[in-house]
Amino acid sequence: MQALTDTFYSQPLWAQSLIGLVLLGVASLAVNYLLKHVILRIAAPYLDEKSLTIDKAAAWLATAAPLLVISRGIGLVPYLPDDVYTVVRNVAQALIVLSVAMAIVKGLTYANELYERLPRSKNKPIKGFVQVVKIIVLCGAAIVLISVLIDQSPLLLLSGLGAITAVLLLVFKDTILSLVASVQLTTQDMLRVGDWITMPSMSADGDVIDISLHTVKVQNFDKTIVTIPTHRLVSDAYQNWRGMSESGGRRIKRSLTIDQNSVRFLSDEEVVELKKFRILKPYLADKREEIARWNDAELSGEDAVPVNARRLTNIGTLRAYMAAYIRWHPQVSENFLIMVRQLPPGPQGVPLEIYCFTDTTAWEVYEGIQADIFDHLLAILPEFDLRVFQEPTGGDFGALAKQG
Repeated sequence: MQALTDTFYSQPLWAQSLIGLVLLGVASLAVNYLLKHVILRIAAPYLDEKSLTIDKAAAWLATAAPLLVISRGIGLVPYLPDDVYTVVRNVAQALIVLSVAMAIVKGLTYANELYERLPRSKNKPIKGFVQVVKIIVLCGAAIVLISVLIDQSPLLLLSGLGAITAVLLLVFKDTILSLVASVQLTTQDMLRVGDWITMPSMSADGDVIDISLHTVKVQNFDKTIVTIPTHRLVSDAYQNWRGMSESGGRRIKRSLTIDQNSVRFLSDEEVVELKKFRILKPYLADKREEIARWNDAELSGEDAVPVNARRLTNIGTLRAYMAAYIRWHPQVSENFLIMVRQLPPGPQGVPLEIYCFTDTTAWEVYEGIQADIFDHLLAILPEFDLRVFQEPTGGDFGALAKQG
């Protein structure tokens, strides 16, 4: 050992410095190999196998160890110029700061991944808050890193931030707006991953697939993805269909437009014929009794003529049939409002609007139920001697020409 020492000190000064640097490099590489290729491989089975993020965090943290060896050991290298010593030490310490900061960032990402595995994460995502913490960590690391490189106190840099606050606010305007919006969206439960939203101003009509600090991603039903700035979901209007999904029913609000020229009174023979409809029997019995009572009480003598009497109409009877039909329909929910109403007549005819809710929110099933209801009602119109209004087409003009 003494012989090695004597041999070392017998070398020229530059050779002693070079040997010292080589030994320091070997020591740092040995520490790096020991941590990453031995200790981390031994620990790998005990880490989370569902995520690679924790492995990356551990790798970044392990990187700080060989850098620490360099920053501490550089002072032991003999006859090293002061400038070289200062540069190597400062760069090594700056890289240690970067490694630790990246390890913290990866650790925060892993914490968010763990949280997203919990059921409550769908209602209260924390991704935006995690991203804010990451920004703070990286900004703090940047300040410390620069102060280490220039060999000055971090407080010196912080004291100069006041002069550029306005510039920072301008640069990070979107980040600040997004942070406030993210807090509002989360605390007020305005938006969740999986919600169906409609936002025409951003061409968004689909499911929310990601909520982050700066953006919200929406996958439209045509499988395109729209990226919306988070603050726009607070400043602009959008429609969230979560309430419909949670209610268990989806609204049907559609009209049949009846040709006004086909509206008329029903004869007694037609009323008797309509009694064949099972779901109309209660309505016809009650209505005929009510009308007969009124006519007997109000009409006598010369006034007892059909023009003064109350009579059933085909459109009124159809409206009663529609109401009875949707109440009878097995896939129309009884837990919500069920109504058939007549809207004001217009140039397109008399609209009879159905207002009810299906017992499912599944889109495909809902459309099938709605189509089945209106298929039946369109087909049943001739039984009431009514016609649906339709704009004249070439075929209509051709039929008129033949008749002429």
